[in-house]
Amino acid sequence: MEGAIEGFVDAQGIVGAILVLAAGGIVLTFCVEKLISYLTRAALGLRISLFALAILFTGFEFDDTILALVLSAGDLESAALGTALGTGLAIIGVTLALAAIIKPFPVDLPVDYVALFALAPLLLLPFVLVGTLTFVHGVLLLGAFVLLFGYIIVREYQRDRPVFRDTELGEGLQADGGIALPTEFSEISEDGFVGDRSAAGWIWLSLAVLALAGIVLASMLLEAGSEVVVDGLGIEETVFGATVLTVILTFEDVMLTVEPVRRGVPEIGVGNVIGSVLFSVTGNVGVIMLLSDLEISRAVLTFHLPTVIVVTALAAYFLSRGTLERWHGYLLAGLYVVYWLVAIVVFGGVPIGG
Repeated sequence: MEGAIEGFVDAQGIVGAILVLAAGGIVLTFCVEKLISYLTRAALGLRISLFALAILFTGFEFDDTILALVLSAGDLESAALGTALGTGLAIIGVTLALAAIIKPFPVDLPVDYVALFALAPLLLLPFVLVGTLTFVHGVLLLGAFVLLFGYIIVREYQRDRPVFRDTELGEGLQADGGIALPTEFSEISEDGFVGDRSAAGWIWLSLAVLALAGIVLASMLLEAGSEVVVDGLGIEETVFGATVLTVILTFEDVMLTVEPVRRGVPEIGVGNVIGSVLFSVTGNVGVIMLLSDLEISRAVLTFHLPTVIVVTALAAYFLSRGTLERWHGYLLAGLYVVYWLVAIVVFGGVPIGG
């Protein structure tokens, strides 16, 4: 599908590609807004954790999985690994950082969730030390991904009160509380269609799936449009990748983190960050080995993976403090910029996250 979209965009020329970029941005923004509203209503209607829904819906990176399979099939396993690690760093250094800078927000996470988030990148360390990753290693990493996600989902199901219980929505989900939407979610056109149906929660969940599909499609439009613009304008790829392309590729996660925080439901934003990082360092890397073996370069062991471990641990510490403050965001963003500079100057390249 992505190849068909790119072929169509390429046939439209530069002007058409720029219009596709604009359309992709509009569709992405619209679908993210809808996903936030739908997930919120589904959580209330089904009386389940919004944080758990956010982990499931936004943590699993469909586009990154497809990219990893394509790169692995084309004997570009190292590029796929770089993208997986780059995604983990970008989620923290760009999306979480921007959310904190734009609007500092309270964080209400159990200690075990924060610990899983902090320690997840360490799961890669024994695999990287092996030197060559195989199909068996890939299956083990995919199994780790299922266990991590499954643990959070089961824990949320068993909790009497949801994560982020101190937010307005969290209070509405308490077992003895009423079901009242925050003012930011008081009215959307779909409310008239769904109404008070007995299966309203499942209808909202189905609509959330459609919104998620729209987000994936919009991401494909953005990626295809950007590639055509690069080729058509003759922009040097490294320069473009280090600037415009990174913004485009991370736009989806930025929207899925910043917008929920801005609208008063940090459950979705933080769920996206934690879910995406957990998936990037387990499931996404595991997918790469399903099609081919992977030789680990020295740079991954000495620089890229240690950076992911340190930055994730620092982000986990900030999340454990109860409030993500503006200076936390500036520090995380600054470390991400330093990582790029060192990677380009010393190692001659950097994984592009998105």
